[in-house]
Amino acid sequence: VTKYAELSQSKRLLKLITNKDKLRQYAAETQIVDVIAEKKAQLTATELLSLLRRLTPRLYSIASSMSEVGEEVHLTVGVVQYQQKDQIRLGGASGFLAQRLAEDDAVKVFVETNNHFKLPENDSTPIIMVGPGTGIAPFRSFLQERDNREASGKNWLLFGDRSFTEDFLYQVEWQKYLKSGLLTQLDVAFSRDQVEKVYVQHRLLEHGKQVWQWLEDGAYFYVCGDASQMAKDVHQALLTLVQQHGNKNAEQAEQYLAELRKAKRYQKDVY
Repeated sequence: VTKYAELSQSKRLLKLITNKDKLRQYAAETQIVDVIAEKKAQLTATELLSLLRRLTPRLYSIASSMSEVGEEVHLTVGVVQYQQKDQIRLGGASGFLAQRLAEDDAVKVFVETNNHFKLPENDSTPIIMVGPGTGIAPFRSFLQERDNREASGKNWLLFGDRSFTEDFLYQVEWQKYLKSGLLTQLDVAFSRDQVEKVYVQHRLLEHGKQVWQWLEDGAYFYVCGDASQMAKDVHQALLTLVQQHGNKNAEQAEQYLAELRKAKRYQKDVY
């Protein structure tokens, strides 16, 4: 933005770059095409390229297990969409995958291993999975893997999104797993389907005694999704239910969760 302000001599941009906070906000919310639209300027190819930063790879949780789909890789992509003046803009990677990519087009990808977010080695270990929105992705792969392993451990899934009718991702699959017995319990929270908003942390508190018992029985607890608010709210719900049902004070509850993390029984994949 600063460089284009200098090249174009746009009065608005030149004023904007003197305020670091406003500049930071503008840069975060504005695509390069809209920056250039602020004021037309004659640029050489070299000058144009000098304005652009190399796109960084986007990381997506894999939503499938090789045991189930072989060489395929499934993703759960939420398309980022926002209004820029009178134009609808899409997120760079999500818009590309959802709307610009044609069938049979090649996409450059790489697999990044996450050794801090994986199923327990013992297939009889119970697991609790909290994954609202696209945070559901790794738990689909977990359940596919456990299904193919014929794992005996109990599986509890908590999923949340805005609307039951529009946002219940993989609904048919969860119903199939419930019927087969692979999925022991499914709890959902659709925030916009009632006057008072309900989120996954509320479901955790509603089932606090049961969550506590599962943890005491050796369950692993997983959280995937939004780091800015959801993961914090889920952590707070855990602290509350550990205090209430484990007869612990706040400090002891924090220590309990710290011990779960140390034992790799409390794992997060948040972004």
